[in-house]
Amino acid sequence: MKKILSFMDWGVFALRSYHYILLLSRILPGSELSTRTLINVIWLSIALVAPLLFWFPGRRMNKVWFCILELLLGGSYYVHSVMDPALTSKADYLLPSLTMGYLLTKPTLWIIPLLAVIPFFFQSYLKISWEQTLSVGTDNLLFCFIGLWASFVANAYVQKNKLAAEVERQNKLLTHYSAEIEKMTLLEERNRMSKELHDTLGHSFISLILSLDASIALMDSKPAEAKDRLIRLRALAETNLDDMRNIVHEMGEEEESRLIRQVESLAARFREHTGTALTLSLPETERSIRFDIRQAVLRVIQESFTNALKHGKATQLHLDLGYSESHLHLSVRNNGIPIDKFHYGFGLTAMKHRVERLGGRLHLSSGKGIPTITEVRCEIPLKGVMPHGED
Repeated sequence: MKKILSFMDWGVFALRSYHYILLLSRILPGSELSTRTLINVIWLSIALVAPLLFWFPGRRMNKVWFCILELLLGGSYYVHSVMDPALTSKADYLLPSLTMGYLLTKPTLWIIPLLAVIPFFFQSYLKISWEQTLSVGTDNLLFCFIGLWASFVANAYVQKNKLAAEVERQNKLLTHYSAEIEKMTLLEERNRMSKELHDTLGHSFISLILSLDASIALMDSKPAEAKDRLIRLRALAETNLDDMRNIVHEMGEEEESRLIRQVESLAARFREHTGTALTLSLPETERSIRFDIRQAVLRVIQESFTNALKHGKATQLHLDLGYSESHLHLSVRNNGIPIDKFHYGFGLTAMKHRVERLGGRLHLSSGKGIPTITEVRCEIPLKGVMPHGED
């Protein structure tokens, strides 16, 4: 981007320099070195150099004073060259007009009508027609607007560069957000399982070890008592095994029944990390869902949220989750930029495969209306859903 902007600045600079150097080259060879010729050379040299004290590509950027000096020095020489009968080579003011259009700012908008008026300064003196005068003024305006258009193109590149940097920043933020969600979920599950196993089985296994040590010590001296202890320890081990199975079963049952809570947690973190407005429509009652279905639903939601911000620049999202008798229904809508054609990159392809692997269907739609709505909708069959309490 910077190379393109620099190229445009130097291009305009070269065109302006060519204008004044061409005028100097026409004066010097064809004229005697008279006082008048010397004055014209000095005048053109000052008109060439003085404005560059305020604007020079990559160094100085005071565009207002550049335009003022350009108009005063170059514009006055332009009028002088047209009115002076001794000058065989008449100047025009097209390339300086283009330069001022390229560097135009709000404080110097008054230059635009002035460029059209300049020819009228010598119209009455030279007694030229109004049509010819108007034509010269129109040419000046035309080149000014060409420079203004080039400036708009340059500013568009600047805005595009800033937008690309902002998109990159948002992508990094969303990537970090997804990684944090995954990390926090795994850490939460690990800590919860560790605590549950420690609190429930830790004491029982300590007692089991101590009783085994005592039984080993009694093996030689009191074998009958040691055998009795071992029988009781075996019963304790069976009890501990049952406790462990119950814990695993309860954890699995909780995993299956916490989809709504995880969706709410996911939405809360999304709001916190991105500041995006997000509304939820969730069922009042939870259903026990297989782990792979729950994971697929969460991944579809995450990818939909990410795409809404990354590609659609959405500011509002709505999530709708519900159950029918045989299917789970999910819809994520956003007010982002409408998409004419969906390109199945890695994220959308993975999301589609997840849903289809479970026998479901994924639908993507985007409409151009008021308001514009882009929707990700999927339905997944709930076959194989286990009722609570069954092993």
